[in-house]
Amino acid sequence: MAYRHLFFDLDHTLWDFETNADETLATLYDRHALARHGTFDLPAFKRVYSNVNHALWRLYQANKVTQTQLREVRFVRTLAKLGVAAADVPPTLSDEFTDILPEKSAVFPHTHETLDYLRGKYTLHLITNGSEDMQYRKLASSNLTQYFDQIITSEHSGHLKPDPRMFAHALQAAGAGAPESLMIGDNLECDVLGAHNAGIDQVYFNPAKRRHFAQVTYEISSLDELRAFL
Repeated sequence: MAYRHLFFDLDHTLWDFETNADETLATLYDRHALARHGTFDLPAFKRVYSNVNHALWRLYQANKVTQTQLREVRFVRTLAKLGVAAADVPPTLSDEFTDILPEKSAVFPHTHETLDYLRGKYTLHLITNGSEDMQYRKLASSNLTQYFDQIITSEHSGHLKPDPRMFAHALQAAGAGAPESLMIGDNLECDVLGAHNAGIDQVYFNPAKRRHFAQVTYEISSLDELRAFL
C-alpha cells in the first residue's frame, strides 16, 4: 500500500532544538550575570546543561520523572556541576527558559520547502513528546502549524513515544492505517523503534550521520532527501 499519511517528530527533526536552546541559554547567562561565579564560561554552561537535560529527558521518556520534576531540577543540577550552590541558583531560571525557548524560530535546512512539497501529496501530522503549550508555541514561532492536519502530543494522548499506545492514538486521530503511514524522526528509540513496534514504516533523520546498527526503513541526513522516495 502506498503511503498516505506522514507523521513527523518536531524537536531535533524539524525544529532545531540545539540552536534555539543555545540562543536561550546565552540570554539567561547574560541576564543573570552567571559569569560572576567565575567558575565557568558560556560554552561550559551550554555543554553541561545539554548533558543534564538529555539525561533527564531519557528518564522522562522512561516515565521515571515527570515533566514538572525535569523542569524543577535541570538548572539546579547544571549549576551544581559547575560549582554553584543550590541557594545561588536564580529561582526563575527554568521558568524563563520555558518562556523564551518556544519563541525561537530556527528550523533545520530545507524544512519549509520540503513540507511545501510533501503536503501537496500526503496528509501531514505531528507526533511529539513535548508539552502541548510549548510545542504549539514552537510551531507558531517557526511558521510550521499550517502544514499539519493533526498535532498529537504526549500530554494530550497520555502516553510517550515509544509506547505503542502513543502511535495507536496518533493513527486513530489521523484516521490512518499503519501500512499507509510513515514516521519521520531523529530518535532511534522513540521514533524509529516506536513506529516499528506499531507496524509503521520509519525514516531515521540522522544529520550527524551517526553510526548505528538499527534496522530502519529509510535513512536520511537532510530533509530534502525525502523527495527521493516520497
